Amino acid sequence: MTLLERVEQALDSIRPYLQTDGGNVSIEEITPDNVVKLRLLGTCANCSMSIMTFKAGLEQAIKKAVPEIVAVEAINLTDMNDPNAINPKQL
Repeated sequence: MTLLERVEQALDSIRPYLQTDGGNVSIEEITPDNVVKLRLLGTCANCSMSIMTFKAGLEQAIKKAVPEIVAVEAINLTDMNDPNAINPKQL
């Protein structure tokens, strides 16, 4: 199985939860140095909890399933300075 297929498989374990709330995620790129770049879709793209979804869900699922991934980035994550943003440190 390719690196891309393994990352997709990890995301497939999270997608049903995202889709329940009208969201989803797509892989924009896996860089040569094994950084995954994701795009949050649908309601996930502007949800105040997208930081939490990203950190506690997507990033962890990918790193657990594909240990050679060194970092996961969301290219359209809610801004941490947004007063409505909820991040893991607040919980």
